[in-house]
Amino acid sequence: MATLGEHLQQADWKKEKHAPVIQAPAQVSAGDLFEVKVNIGQEIAHPNTTEHHISWISLYFHPQGAKFPHQLGHFEFSAHGESTAGANQGPAYTEPSVVTALKLNTSGTLYALALCNIHGLWESSQEIVVNA
Repeated sequence: MATLGEHLQQADWKKEKHAPVIQAPAQVSAGDLFEVKVNIGQEIAHPNTTEHHISWISLYFHPQGAKFPHQLGHFEFSAHGESTAGANQGPAYTEPSVVTALKLNTSGTLYALALCNIHGLWESSQEIVVNA
């Protein structure tokens, strides 16, 4: 039986519209608040329709040398043009983009996971160095 990790897809976000894009500083000072933005389709637009959309993005931090990552947030996108009038007739569309703020006390790696309702789970990562 395959593990979930075997189903995670990775790609260069400049060439693949499903890959999450993490925008965060490469270095931060310990305990200082900073922003992280994660979005989908930065270079190549991802559809946002009732039939084809990004359902959610989750953000994790894995401290260097630690056994497990920590979930920083889970962000759901629930409006994709659905309506009783039919698909793509609705009044609202949520874009797969999120900004959050955090503080770190140790270096490690940020991981973003995103779910496309048609093309599955996508992952990307970015290392962050924390200066004392």
